[in-house]
Amino acid sequence: MIDYIKGEIAELTPAFVVIDTGGVGYCIHISLPTYSVLNTNPKAKLYVYEAIREDAHLLFGFLNQSERQLFLLLISVSGIGANTARMIMSSYSAQEIQDMIATSNVTALNAIKGIGTKTAQRIIIDLKDKILKIAGLDSGNSVIPSVNNQVRDEAVSALVMLGFVASASQKTVEQIQKSEPNLRVEQLIKLALKMM
Repeated sequence: MIDYIKGEIAELTPAFVVIDTGGVGYCIHISLPTYSVLNTNPKAKLYVYEAIREDAHLLFGFLNQSERQLFLLLISVSGIGANTARMIMSSYSAQEIQDMIATSNVTALNAIKGIGTKTAQRIIIDLKDKILKIAGLDSGNSVIPSVNNQVRDEAVSALVMLGFVASASQKTVEQIQKSEPNLRVEQLIKLALKMM
């Protein structure tokens, strides 16, 4: 399986990008947020999902592994195909979609073209626990705002690189964020180091 493709952007549209790697042009289907990021770059590195069907061999590209993970979760829901998942990911950022699922926001999911109420409910029923688990929360807790998630993830990654255990790092960082939610990454890491 292809994990990622890196190379020069030969062609770019809101629906797909052609990346030239070693003289081979790979046509990769992308979401609108991915298009916006690639629009300003001459080169790209996209994490790939291969959809192999009888009539086609399609590549779907993502800016990072967490986006690809969300896509894989979406297509695991009965009735959600790769194109529908791409439509969902074109309508909102990955973080917004995770927040909608975690907070059971049927109305917001229902507003996406092609997603009816039943499909929105199925997405929430099938994925809520998985999304909360990825975010390190249980269903009883409220969802930490998106900005805090990014800061938290960066701080935890830095602590893991310094040799601390991921689960302990995450608990410590979340504990600090509860009392001081507006800290920058470097401040969060310094405080976490004192506590670990």
